[in-house]
Amino acid sequence: MKGVMRFGKKGKLSPRYIGPYRISKRIGNVAYELKLPQELAVVHLVFHFSMLKKCMGDPSLIILTEDISIKDTLSYEEIPVQILDRQVCKLRTKEVASVKVLWRNQFVEEATSEAEEDMKMTYPHLFETGEIPNQGTNSLLSTL
Repeated sequence: MKGVMRFGKKGKLSPRYIGPYRISKRIGNVAYELKLPQELAVVHLVFHFSMLKKCMGDPSLIILTEDISIKDTLSYEEIPVQILDRQVCKLRTKEVASVKVLWRNQFVEEATSEAEEDMKMTYPHLFETGEIPNQGTNSLLSTL
């Protein structure tokens, strides 16, 4: 299902790390037990050190679990906020329109290109405001 992200699955919009969470104790040489919030109660508390990252204290990198509404299935839904750009790629027999989408809890640098047709069907409210930025067309050439 498009737009639903799960922790543990890699994807271009999946958060690499969530937290920060406190370490409650060290278990063995390479494992740590964390203090996790109640909404992550189904997650095992012990993590290998390779899965952890030291929190550097930059508040812009912290994603709070309350902000992304984690469901019981440990999934969340990404919500598009704005259309940043529109491009039309000319192929041999047709033209394909794509839009650059800014997602909630993501930076502008992390915006993704999505098919304009799919976005209009799923999120029509993003296109109702009228003007979508257009920086021109891209031509894709292919040779046989």
